[in-house]
Amino acid sequence: MNEIELRVWNQFAVLADELHFGRAAQRLFMTQPPLTQAIAQLEKRLAVRLFDRTKRSVQLTATGRALLPEVLDLLARAQALPEHARAAAAGELGRLRLAFVSTVGFALLPQWVRGFRALYPKVQMELVEATGDVQLEAFARGEMDAGFMLHAPGFAPLGLERHVVSQEPLVLALPEQNPLAALPSLSLAAVLDQPLVIFPRRIVPSLYDAIFGVYHAAGRLPEVAQEAIQMQTIVNLVSAGLGCAWVPQSVTQFQRPGVVYRSVVAGKRGAALPGCETSLVWSAADASPALQRFVEFVQQA
Repeated sequence: MNEIELRVWNQFAVLADELHFGRAAQRLFMTQPPLTQAIAQLEKRLAVRLFDRTKRSVQLTATGRALLPEVLDLLARAQALPEHARAAAAGELGRLRLAFVSTVGFALLPQWVRGFRALYPKVQMELVEATGDVQLEAFARGEMDAGFMLHAPGFAPLGLERHVVSQEPLVLALPEQNPLAALPSLSLAAVLDQPLVIFPRRIVPSLYDAIFGVYHAAGRLPEVAQEAIQMQTIVNLVSAGLGCAWVPQSVTQFQRPGVVYRSVVAGKRGAALPGCETSLVWSAADASPALQRFVEFVQQA
């Protein structure tokens, strides 16, 4: 069966409303015979009877009554298509697949999501927590539009645009029972021998290398006691006494019993302590209007 034009469905809907061929034809700016023929052809193509006709009345059949709501919905959606197209082109309608690392979820991400949804409520946002390596794989497969990544200062992911949204120092998370936890701040020399809980290098290679670079510059090799992927897991392992961990300052908002956070000051001869950055990254070549809107929103925040 060939597709039935919207014009024919509109004729059916108008006749169903008027239940009179003459009045329906007048509303449709046509004469009665072509309307009568169009409805007859529609019934023939559907192999059903939509109207019961007599010389004095026109009534919907049970089939016609069942079909009418679907037809009205179809016509309403078709009528809305031009406006939807304009909204999609303007970035006010669409889908945005957004990945984020856990650290940005502590404070910044909820604010951005709330603010963007208030401005563009018709943009559907799909949020997925994912580490940097997982995000890069998703970008390569075309499964992600944008992502918030943690990295060392100055890092630029190959083939992606980026906008730095936060810069912060690293602090040391220590078990509460560690003697160093009693000090208000720590020197780098005092913590170099502490066992580390750290993320695997593949997760954030730039930051992993920056942390190890501090130890190498001091002529030391860090003792890695345990690796873990998520920052919350790392802090939980610190609470269990497995070691200390370098974490972004924003992680201090995650208050875990048994863990204290301390700033670390590099000595005169020690390497400068690395900080970290979080960036919004995206592919400019594949940027949809909705993504462009989100990038502009974050850049102006």
